[in-house]
Amino acid sequence: MRIWLREKRISKKMTQEEVAKAANIQRAYYTMIENGTRNPSVVVAKRIGAVLGVDWTYFFKHKSNETTHYKKTA
Repeated sequence: MRIWLREKRISKKMTQEEVAKAANIQRAYYTMIENGTRNPSVVVAKRIGAVLGVDWTYFFKHKSNETTHYKKTA
């Protein structure tokens, strides 16, 4: 699971459906990306990154399914 992605989406008060719509992808596909069962293409990673304000390269870094790439702010 990409915990950092889920936490970022929730911090933006967005549903999976809203992120998917804004990124112009299907909700089911976004869910698989967030769950870590699918990897997005570079184009899709850039769209999701733009929607949520995250660096799109996080999707492709080693151990990107862990929270190490997204640090919570207190």
